[in-house]
Amino acid sequence: MRRARLDRYDLAILTALQRDGRMSKLRLAEAIHLSPTPCWERLRRLEREGLVRGYHAEVAIDELLDVAHFLVEVTLTRHRAEDFARFEGAVAQRPEVLSCYAVAGGFDYLLLVVAADIVAYQRFIDGWLEDGMGVERYFTYVVTRTVKQDRAFPLERFWDNRRRDDPEPG
Repeated sequence: MRRARLDRYDLAILTALQRDGRMSKLRLAEAIHLSPTPCWERLRRLEREGLVRGYHAEVAIDELLDVAHFLVEVTLTRHRAEDFARFEGAVAQRPEVLSCYAVAGGFDYLLLVVAADIVAYQRFIDGWLEDGMGVERYFTYVVTRTVKQDRAFPLERFWDNRRRDDPEPG
């Protein structure tokens, strides 16, 4: 895995954009205490290097629709590479699956699935079982309330603070 070489200004840009992707170039420069031109050059480099993958709006779905959220543990019948690939390919094609994590432990995958209601969710699962996706068993947990949902990664908590050779801004 390639590790990007970033300094404190790059990290500040990434942190600020996670909180507000619509931030103007000038406001971003002010927020990280860097002049606009070097700030913009750094942002363009971060985008070119694939460290900024896109800009998205967070839509208040609960204000628009009544939807149910389900956490689903999935265990596959067989554990061959082609079985995992088939399942993951099917997951990628289903917009109802908002997240899918391959996990180590007592099951193979943890999914976040949305549906209009429990009946629609069961139709979704039944379709997978009928399509021969290789699901041995699944356990469903109905989300009753979202306590915390934050998409901003706490970069400052994980970045290697031992680096003392950060280059100064250019």
